Amino acid sequence: MKKEWFWLPVIFLLATAGGMTTLAAENQDRGEAEIMLKGGSRGEVLFPHHRHQEALKEDCQTCHELFPQKRGSIEALKSEGKLEPKYVMNKLCTGCHRQYRREGIDAGPTTCSQCHQR
Repeated sequence: MKKEWFWLPVIFLLATAGGMTTLAAENQDRGEAEIMLKGGSRGEVLFPHHRHQEALKEDCQTCHELFPQKRGSIEALKSEGKLEPKYVMNKLCTGCHRQYRREGIDAGPTTCSQCHQR
């Protein structure tokens, strides 16, 4: 009888551990909901950050393998010559949106004027 009681707390901890990691993931900093990006001579770009996180199922590395998860990192890499102008937009933004459309999935804009605001 005592052996069965020993396993109850262990089973409880195992059963609730998944919920605890989910809660921790929900509480971590997801960054800004929307980010205003510098868009050069064409004007700024309002980037719906949380919307992309939801669409990519929180796979932040999809974008952040190119640049760190901190404010101003794209501009800093460009000024250091480590990132070509328009590379993020061409490689990630429109490239990803076009790929989704080829797969028949509704996706975001694919032309400059659809994002840049003067």
